[in-house]
Amino acid sequence: MHFISEQRLDDGVIEREFTLGEIPGTLWTPASAAPVPLVLMAHNNGLPKADPRLVARARYTAARGYAVATIDAAGCGDRPRSAAADQARADLRRAMQAGEPVDEIFESFIGPMVENAVPEWQATLDALLELPGIGGPVGYSGGWTALGIRLAVVEPRIAAAGFFAGGYVPRAQREEARQVTVPLLFLLQWDDEGNPRQRALELFDAFGSKEKTLHANLGGHTGTPWFELEDGCRFLDRHLK
Repeated sequence: MHFISEQRLDDGVIEREFTLGEIPGTLWTPASAAPVPLVLMAHNNGLPKADPRLVARARYTAARGYAVATIDAAGCGDRPRSAAADQARADLRRAMQAGEPVDEIFESFIGPMVENAVPEWQATLDALLELPGIGGPVGYSGGWTALGIRLAVVEPRIAAAGFFAGGYVPRAQREEARQVTVPLLFLLQWDDEGNPRQRALELFDAFGSKEKTLHANLGGHTGTPWFELEDGCRFLDRHLK
């Protein structure tokens, strides 16, 4: 892991950009020198690690006493674009806007992305846990629910997970949801045009966790109330501190 920049933000959080091989990422840490838990924060596929909503959540969480890290998925953000992936995203958007079936497009596109992303996140996790000031346990928080499901199943270091918007998840991860046993917080926007409500509810029901909580709020995909970020940190506090 090679750090390429560092700055102290107004809230006292330290933001560092890094590379791990060809993977670009960002690490936010609180000013405290004491070891802190780590939260992996992944955004919806296609959006960069610099997306303002992700950065705001990361800074808030870091100020609450966590190390927070994110990386760009292949073909996103600062990584080379893929013409095939861009075309698949365009096809997916067109089909959704037209009200056409999207499952097969979604499966052929997102399924392989999850498979490719998991080893990169695990390599990033290995490198982060070697840094001074970062300790376990580890949490996952993000809108890329399919990735979070797979990580929660294959990565024993993850002790709790928060998922946002789970209407469209590949079949493989819908099956794997039954193997997820860590404490879980699931956020659902009731009027999310891109994540069918019933499918999200069925996914929540499928999770095998004995402790799982569903928070549903009125509004569209980007309308999650700010207080859910505070509630999410309280959830992390219960399981990571």
